[in-house]
Amino acid sequence: MDNRLLISGSPHVHSRDSVDRRMWNVVIALLPALGVALWTFGARALYVTLVAVGACLATEWIIERYLFGRACTLRNGSALITGLLLAFNLPDILPLWMVAAGAAVAIGVGKMSFGGLGCNIWNPALVGRVFLLLSFPAAMTTWNPSVGSGLLPAQATGASGVDAETGATLLATLKTHAHEMDLSRVDWLSLALGDMNGSLGEVGAIAILLGLAWMLLSRTVTWHIPVSVLGSAALFSWCTGANPGLELLSGGLLLGAVFMATDYVTSPMTHKGQLIYGILIGVLTIIIRRWGAYPEGVSFAILLGNSFTPLLNKYCSPRRFGMAGKRKEAAA
Repeated sequence: MDNRLLISGSPHVHSRDSVDRRMWNVVIALLPALGVALWTFGARALYVTLVAVGACLATEWIIERYLFGRACTLRNGSALITGLLLAFNLPDILPLWMVAAGAAVAIGVGKMSFGGLGCNIWNPALVGRVFLLLSFPAAMTTWNPSVGSGLLPAQATGASGVDAETGATLLATLKTHAHEMDLSRVDWLSLALGDMNGSLGEVGAIAILLGLAWMLLSRTVTWHIPVSVLGSAALFSWCTGANPGLELLSGGLLLGAVFMATDYVTSPMTHKGQLIYGILIGVLTIIIRRWGAYPEGVSFAILLGNSFTPLLNKYCSPRRFGMAGKRKEAAA
């Protein structure tokens, strides 16, 4: 048999891009948010992050080595990203054994049970977070009492209305006291810089946007998903009488839109599909926040969006050349 290598004619495409390169670009983009978490929550943020990352790496190595019997894939950075994103979705005072359990579920159930990177249908970090939220709801909604809520004291503004307790999140306050909220008391600078309570990675809007800028400049992601998620959430919240700025800056909406909804494996491949997917996530997030049982809805919204990805890939795929003519002939 002739085994000669046949090379097509020029031009040839040369690229330094790879899965590993894109994964490590995401890790770089996460560093500003990690820095804000360490500044806001101190050593506890570091402990939660190290345990989450370590448990994710260990779980993937054990499964690859002893169950799949194949080469280790830790160098591609995907397990590291899962650990960072899981930590970013947790309170800093969550018991560390719960952090490790969530990481094991994120990798073991959310990723490796489907075959590993490229095969999972849901974002692994969010699988771990939702597992912890449903299993330990009290621990997952208990916040550091030494961190503020993102509201200025009523005495400083001369405003009346609800006084948020220290340790509460702004999103929880909006859920229970939205009708009493005085917007003059919102500390917008704290929301932007990260000096407020919440999960580790959701408290610094500027840091998250810096990460988005890096991923756009490095062409790790495109604008379609983040813009459609945030734009649809802002528009729908305005239509329902909420304040779009508060909805975008409180809770994990920015974090989810930038780092989790854009996951390559679980998001649509076409730009049209990505826009529909983003709008679906943005609208579902506000629906859950406004009328659901939980003050935060972005995790559930992204997982539901992940579930629609196969359909969006099927019905938003580009038409292959010549298929229109064949369909007309078949119809005739």
